[in-house]
Amino acid sequence: MKATVKDCLELDAFIDAKVVASPGHLLNEVKSVSVIDACSGNDMDLIGIEAKDLLLTGFLNIRSDVERQCLMIKKIAAAGGAGLAVFFVGKGIKSLDPRVIETAERSGLPLIMMAPKIGYSQTISEVMDRILYGDSFGNSLINNTVFHLLNFEKHSSFQSALREAAINNDFQIILLSEEFNPILTIETRHKATIADAIRLGKERNVEGDTNRVYTMIDVNGVLTYWGPVSIGSDNYYMFIVDNEDSYTAGEITKLAEIIELAMGMWKYTPERDAKSDFIKALIRGNKSLAYTLQDEAKISGSYIVSVFFCKGLNRDLASKAFTDFEKSTDMSILRSVEDDEIYGMILNTDEEHSVSQSLSECAEFFGKLNESEDVKVFHVTGINGIEGAGDAYKLINESWTFVQNIFPYKSTFTKYELTLVSNCINIQIQGGFVKKNYTELIEPFKSAGENKGKQLLDTLETFVLDAGMSSGKTAEIMNIHVNTVQYRLKKINEMLGVEVTGNRVIPGLTMALALKRLERAVS
Repeated sequence: MKATVKDCLELDAFIDAKVVASPGHLLNEVKSVSVIDACSGNDMDLIGIEAKDLLLTGFLNIRSDVERQCLMIKKIAAAGGAGLAVFFVGKGIKSLDPRVIETAERSGLPLIMMAPKIGYSQTISEVMDRILYGDSFGNSLINNTVFHLLNFEKHSSFQSALREAAINNDFQIILLSEEFNPILTIETRHKATIADAIRLGKERNVEGDTNRVYTMIDVNGVLTYWGPVSIGSDNYYMFIVDNEDSYTAGEITKLAEIIELAMGMWKYTPERDAKSDFIKALIRGNKSLAYTLQDEAKISGSYIVSVFFCKGLNRDLASKAFTDFEKSTDMSILRSVEDDEIYGMILNTDEEHSVSQSLSECAEFFGKLNESEDVKVFHVTGINGIEGAGDAYKLINESWTFVQNIFPYKSTFTKYELTLVSNCINIQIQGGFVKKNYTELIEPFKSAGENKGKQLLDTLETFVLDAGMSSGKTAEIMNIHVNTVQYRLKKINEMLGVEVTGNRVIPGLTMALALKRLERAVS
């Protein structure tokens, strides 16, 4: 319900209030009310002033600083604030300085001096009631919506009733799963795409916003309001589109509450999240179910570029990283989140996006995800359809625990490390002749004596598995001099009778050393 500064002046809280500047701007629209008692210009920037916001202040932290009071007024006017009401005059500040009044007059900002006994709480309550309900509780948006949503005789389903309410009240509504996939769509106009709206919602991190007042996001000139919804024991997100900028955030919040209540009265059960179920089927290795779901989820196996698993990644940071990646590459990310574990896949639907470019962008993206030592990223990039995606998740699920033991200094693991570890696991389980062949490659270290042999074996493990066969990196990891590393490598070459960096030597030696570490981890 639209309200103006003039309408607010008719409220009980504004009895004996005086308009001391810009009385010609009392028709400024008021969409919200906020308290601002900032210390400096920087503090005002942190607080953030919204357009059409009626600001309340006592100048409490700048009561003796007229220049900062004037600066506050200028910032409010520049942001499109509806007006400024000053409280506690005579108790906080002694009086309104003429320079403050003059600044408000020049800025075109209504300046209201409140009666001494009036406080913030009463004013906020009355202004919000005026914004939400107008002069009475005859709010046409709410009444019309309730009328259509509860018309059980006319409508056969909640979806039909909601569509009728949306058409008659000029709004749209999209219900999203926790993974931000649309599961109910009521569109009455097509000025912006749902994909654009979801992308901006992720950028604004509405996932982490538990505030019940809906957050407004401008999507290419279309106003959308976002907030959480509970249906049964499940959590969802809902965004409502105000087609004509007719409603306030408070009205939209009330509308969302009515819609949520109606869901319960209709016993509405959202359709399954086909995209989430698709990815979960592949995680569980149920390829047949994934094939069944691909049309409903609108996913082709040829779209899948990469699958991944992240552990220890902060959910808010993950959401921002995923959004930034989607925005910069035009690829999309499907995900399934459980606490600090995130399974996902990257899809590319752009035919002009070359395979090599997609693989390169994915590799760069995964390299940036590990912002701390606790974050581990496991990915298989370069997928061959649904079969390949299912096999990739199987590889990750079987190997991710052990790969950290074999490569303790890495935090991002590709299909190459995962495949090596998977082979080690199979060899370890099967034992027998194959395992014996590998373990015998490092048997000579036993003949060097317990301490000397262990020292040389540790150096070789670090050199091959951790340092990428770099003497300098080995020295850094082991905290020894590089000359010591080179001396030990010379001794190792003599002991094994080969050059350990040789192309025909390193594959078998890598497998033998990885098996040795795996054996230590499981013993």
